[in-house]
Amino acid sequence: MKRRPIGYYVHHHGAGHYARAAAIAAACDWPVTLLGTGIGDRGIDLSDDRPASGQFDGQDAANCRPAAIHYAPLDHEGVRMRVARISDWIAAARPALMVVDVSAEVAMLARLASVPTAYVRLNGVRDDAPHRDAFRAATALFAPFHGAMELPETPTWVREKTRYFPGITASASTEAAIDRRILVVFGRGGGPGDGELLAAAARACPEWQWRVIGPAGRPAHCPANLVFAGWADEPQREIARAHIVVGAAGDGLVGAVMAADRPFVCVPEERPFGEQHATAGCLARLGAAVVSLTWPTAESWPELLGKALSLDGSARRTLHDANGAQKAAAWLADHAAALTLGIKEQAA
Repeated sequence: MKRRPIGYYVHHHGAGHYARAAAIAAACDWPVTLLGTGIGDRGIDLSDDRPASGQFDGQDAANCRPAAIHYAPLDHEGVRMRVARISDWIAAARPALMVVDVSAEVAMLARLASVPTAYVRLNGVRDDAPHRDAFRAATALFAPFHGAMELPETPTWVREKTRYFPGITASASTEAAIDRRILVVFGRGGGPGDGELLAAAARACPEWQWRVIGPAGRPAHCPANLVFAGWADEPQREIARAHIVVGAAGDGLVGAVMAADRPFVCVPEERPFGEQHATAGCLARLGAAVVSLTWPTAESWPELLGKALSLDGSARRTLHDANGAQKAAAWLADHAAALTLGIKEQAA
């Protein structure tokens, strides 16, 4: 019997959503269709819903937006075409389940189209009405982080509805660390690194070799122990070869650092709902990283690096699961199968 597909909605801000979706789809023995902006021939490509400014913080500026949604700009052609494309695919494919990573609006659209949803929970304080409604409407929730990273204020009913899958996008590398190499990582979701601040940090720690991957400005005068490598095709390999990693608190980077079991200096970036600051706070509480809420001053780097090296690696290793993608995929397939069976029994 032909199995109805699982739809997987992929948000377009940052690289983590697609990386997570691709890893789960590759590990899943149930047919999975990806839907998102920029998907191209890898799935169902959706029109861009971002404002003309290109600046997207997850909420629109409408003064009459319903309380149950975050982003519903008026008279936006991209949004109109996006909703129509998703609805058309749902009507034709009749998905057994829709994974939403992440969008309160898509979760509501799927529910209105009579499709069960599994909502991806990111970290942060998400107790606003759109998130609460998306969580309640979902048949299940899953979080791409370890349960120990859960915030204490998360309601019990949300915890009980959530399955935790750390390590979805991270795989341990066999590369050996290069002695006294610091890797600084900047991703697509935030702004570029400040070259002058990086140069000041490198000058303050001349006994370390500093290597930067991702978008970063160049300083007027670059010290000899600072290298800008640009975008890395294999960031996991770069992380594994580092003695210490410096970067933000996005799920992808945190998972990769935990998988590689490398000392971590975490500098969280501003994100909606305090996502990265929540993650950074949990890492600090568990002893899995040294956290600085702002980019450290040059003179503070030697002490921060010493603290990172003194951390007990067992905390990092606890937060990683080498089979995260496989476990998440198996759980989604089982959930889709159970929903399909339940629908058939109701029809009978």
